[in-house]
Amino acid sequence: MPEIMAAPRLSNMGRNKGGAYVDRDKPAQIRFSNISAAKAVADAIRTSLGPKGMDKMIQDEKGDVTITNDGATILKQMQVLHPAAKMLVELSKAQDIEAGDGTTSVVVIAGALLDACSKLLQRGIHPTTISESFQKAVEKGVEVLTGMSRPVQLSDRETLLNSATTSLCSKVVSQYSSLLAPMSVDAVMRVIDPATATGVDLHDIKIIKKLGGTIDDCELVDGLVLTQRVANSSVSRVEKAKIGLIQFCLSPPKTDMDNQIVVSDYAQMDRVLREERAYILNMVKQIKKAGCNVLLIQKSILRDALSDLALHFLNKMKIMVVKEIEREDIEFICKTLGIKPIAHIDHFLPEMLGTAELAEEVSLDGSGKLVKITGCANPGKTVSIVVRGSNKLLIEEAERSIHDALCVIRCLVKKRALIAGGGAPEIELAVRLAEYSRTLAGMEAYCVRAYADALEVIPSTLAENAGLNPISTVTELRNRHAQGDKMAGINVRKGGISNILEEMVVQPLLVSISALTLSTETVRSILKIDDIVNTR
Repeated sequence: MPEIMAAPRLSNMGRNKGGAYVDRDKPAQIRFSNISAAKAVADAIRTSLGPKGMDKMIQDEKGDVTITNDGATILKQMQVLHPAAKMLVELSKAQDIEAGDGTTSVVVIAGALLDACSKLLQRGIHPTTISESFQKAVEKGVEVLTGMSRPVQLSDRETLLNSATTSLCSKVVSQYSSLLAPMSVDAVMRVIDPATATGVDLHDIKIIKKLGGTIDDCELVDGLVLTQRVANSSVSRVEKAKIGLIQFCLSPPKTDMDNQIVVSDYAQMDRVLREERAYILNMVKQIKKAGCNVLLIQKSILRDALSDLALHFLNKMKIMVVKEIEREDIEFICKTLGIKPIAHIDHFLPEMLGTAELAEEVSLDGSGKLVKITGCANPGKTVSIVVRGSNKLLIEEAERSIHDALCVIRCLVKKRALIAGGGAPEIELAVRLAEYSRTLAGMEAYCVRAYADALEVIPSTLAENAGLNPISTVTELRNRHAQGDKMAGINVRKGGISNILEEMVVQPLLVSISALTLSTETVRSILKIDDIVNTR
């Protein structure tokens, strides 16, 4: 590296006598600084790859602690200063949006490719040549991956469960995968029509976190779950519920401006109170007249959404009240119950209400209460997952793990093909791309070969994290793949090499393809940078 840094400033536009490309001083330094910064980020999360990967404990400036081994979460919370390293953070974010899983592997692959680049640059190969060769290699790689995948039907529940379980295996909550995997599959299947769906809107699956209990207490609820308490505790169960969602306040009206009312005697005072009482009673009667017996009230900032007097009247009329509904939950509630929010008392009519079999407040053995509304008459395609756990860290990690499992099923809905896991696709790519490089000529062959070797980082890291010997494992794997055993992968549970499909370790094709393409794009864009300019 130092000899490149000190490359002489050549007058004839960076070409030396032998015709090999010698970079000028500054661009080379910038490139190597970018590459080493990005590699440092990749090395930081390399240890958390795979089922035997380690977890990271992240503490923010407030002192809040997060424990996770989800690549995207780790990078999002890391304070990365170098602009090239930030590109890797963006890369894992892109993989999280596109596929939802494989956020660690995408960064590890990018790190290995950058390592290969720095070696190629030291040999005097022009960055553009490397970049174009990598593009060729990735196109060939996608062909190889597609060739080794096998189609999957959404009706094949067993396969979907295997994919979700594989995704959960590397998480902190892996021992609960027998509970969480079926839950994720059922949740996705309920919000889509398997025959026609081409994607899944994960906003239709609401994850509700509730402290207390253990992860075994997690459940999937077909209906609506609210964390808010019932305001009037005397009505905690309503059968044949008629539900109204209001966005106005059940409290005495206020003027828009600050005002003072001067009351000179008790008669006037009584009249003010009587008016207020009549006003609220009138509103509550109108609500009762529409046949409503469960009332959901949106949170209000300007004044009390619900006055004590209104609550007293509603209680007398046996109407169950849940207040403090957040504004961002309104859309989900409307979709779930098939109702419309009501913005003014005049619009509170029977046709605006939704019906459900049961609305009740459920006590969670000493750790708070939840409101469940089930058996909706015309439900939208939504479901709620209640996540329980003994502490905040565990609940948050369980939520991230469930999100990853949901994303894996979403990938299979988008692109209905599966591929083996356990480092099998990467080794297969390495072997096939090395063969492909022999058909090319000149510098390209050299770069594609380097690309192929770089992909071996995934199986070697998997082996390393599982406590196996990385060199002998990867050599044995390469040998098996060269003999045509495409499905040979690292079996972390038994600590050896076996047919990964028989072990049910599978992942969606989309995860592998997007990891490969996104990491190559990032590496190519880092290669193309030859100067960093700071602006004020």
